[in-house]
Amino acid sequence: MEKNYKYLATLSVFFVSVLLISNIASTKIVDFGWFTFDGGTLLFPLSYIFGDILTEVYGYKKSRSVIWLGFFSALMMSLVLIIVGILPAAADWGNQAAYDAILGLTPRIVMASLIAYFCGEFSNSFILAKMKIATKGRWLWTRTIGSTVVGEFIDSTLFILIAFAGVLPASLLITLIVSNYIFKTGVEIVLTPITYKVIGFLKKKESEDYYDHNTNFNPFVAK
Repeated sequence: MEKNYKYLATLSVFFVSVLLISNIASTKIVDFGWFTFDGGTLLFPLSYIFGDILTEVYGYKKSRSVIWLGFFSALMMSLVLIIVGILPAAADWGNQAAYDAILGLTPRIVMASLIAYFCGEFSNSFILAKMKIATKGRWLWTRTIGSTVVGEFIDSTLFILIAFAGVLPASLLITLIVSNYIFKTGVEIVLTPITYKVIGFLKKKESEDYYDHNTNFNPFVAK
């Protein structure tokens, strides 16, 4: 019998919301102190924190479902934005150039975002689930940070290379990858105490602390 969780749906909504908002904000490259990155980086690290929470409390299977929900939501949003951009603008609407500049997503950007998200999030969830078993549930910080170190590196590297290789200078590509990676991982580390509190709260309220001993980790299966 499927267990009824009180907070799983809420976490899923926040996860998908962070993902979609980050994708829109990523259309702008910003300077933030010592860092240069796309605007979505300011919020996107939260998706990994939510991913850590989902896997730690509810297990890889539940996390896998939410990751796929985010994937198809991002795909739908991207397709709608592209279609709306292609459709003829009303004669008295003079903002087509502005729309194309901000929301006129190219297929390359969409592909980069989806591939990077898929590989990064599933790597993060897989590593955290495996580390939880290996550590027997101890040292939570090692798996929340350790999984993010790998997942964020994969995500940042794939997105920048697929989206901008051949478009931006190699030096800027490297700067973007390094800045994205350091900033995103740094956010995870700084917010670790909050992650601890949220996970502790959920484990108590949901009466759940899932261990993926017999889990099928194939991201393409439903069970």
